[in-house]
Amino acid sequence: MPELPEAERARRAIERVLGRRIVAVDDSDTYVSRPHAPGEIADAITGRRLTAAHRRGKFLWVETDGDGPELGLHLGMAGRIAIDEPPHERWDRFVLEFEDGSRLALRDRRRLGRAVIAPDFSHVGPDAAEVSREQFRDRIGRGSAPVKARLLDQKAISGVGNLLADEILWQARIHPRRRTGDLSTAELDELRRVTRRAIRNAIRRGGAHTGELIPHREPDGHCPRCGSPLVSGRIGGRMTYWCPREQV
Repeated sequence: MPELPEAERARRAIERVLGRRIVAVDDSDTYVSRPHAPGEIADAITGRRLTAAHRRGKFLWVETDGDGPELGLHLGMAGRIAIDEPPHERWDRFVLEFEDGSRLALRDRRRLGRAVIAPDFSHVGPDAAEVSREQFRDRIGRGSAPVKARLLDQKAISGVGNLLADEILWQARIHPRRRTGDLSTAELDELRRVTRRAIRNAIRRGGAHTGELIPHREPDGHCPRCGSPLVSGRIGGRMTYWCPREQV
C-alpha cells in the first residue's frame, strides 16, 4: 500500500512533466474521478500546463497555469504515477496526454485511487516528514490511544501507514501498545526524529517496504537487532509486529 515515501516519489515523477501543455484527458472512470461526470475534469484542465506538484502525507495535488484549478491525485491502495510508459488498457484509470506526445497515468490495478478537481485536504494533519516538534508533541503525545494507532491517524499526522509505523516504533524501541499520554517529552522528541529519519530513508531506498524490520514481518520472523522472535497482533485494526525484548 502506498505510504508517504511512495507518494513523495510520485510527486517527484509528476515534476518531470511540469510545463507541458495538456491536450487530452481520459477521466472516463467515474469511480476514480468521482464526484465528477466524465469530461468534467477534461473541460477544466485541457489546454493548461501543470506548474507545481505538492504533497501532504499521502495526498498529491498539482497546480495549473492561469486561473486553472488544482488537480488532486491519490494513489489509493495500489496505485502509482506512470510517466511516458506504454498504455495499460485495464489499469490506467486517469490519463493526461501532453502536446509533446508524453503522458501521465494514474495506474491502479485495484481502482482505489482518485483524481479530483479542487481537492479539500482540510481533514488531513501535518505532513509526517515536516511536522514540527510542538505539533508532534501536541498531536501524538495526548490521550490514551495506543501509539501505533495514533501514528496511523491521518488527522493527527499524515503519511504514516502500517509498514512505516512498525518500522518507526521498532527503530525507536517503543511498544506499539504504549498509551500516547504515557510517553515522556524525551520519548516524543526521539519518536519524531526517528519518524523523519525513517521517511527519508524509505524515500531514498524506494518505499516503505525497504525498512530494516519489514523483511522480518512474518509469523516466524525474528528481530534483526537481537534475534528475538517477533510478536504480532492487531492494533488500530492493523496487523502489527514488534520485538518483545527491545520494544517496551
